[in-house]
Amino acid sequence: MESFLSDEVRNGLDQARKRAKKSSNRLCVHVGDKVYRVTQTFDNGFSLPEDLGADLRGLVDVYDGPKHLFQCLIVCADQADGEVHYEYKRTTEAVDQPPVDFVRAEDAPIALLGK
Repeated sequence: MESFLSDEVRNGLDQARKRAKKSSNRLCVHVGDKVYRVTQTFDNGFSLPEDLGADLRGLVDVYDGPKHLFQCLIVCADQADGEVHYEYKRTTEAVDQPPVDFVRAEDAPIALLGK
């Protein structure tokens, strides 16, 4: 169907697709004080718009809105279709409790009650 559309209409549709892709995804990458919105996610990485000019590399934090999902080590993998694709070298899931080095019993008491 796009073969019958004029160049202006086709360009408008492409821009609308890019805007919809940006607004539908809540994931963002935090690098120090800077925040970049993720346009696409993959099993082994994510992509950012090429026009950001961000040459990201190293340790970054990935958030879903205000929720910290994981911290990851990334490298730039590819540039295509106006996007830069990054791959994970390592990911560490963010947890809200400190790790423990022992097994907690399910029926262990939560607190001691006084007499």
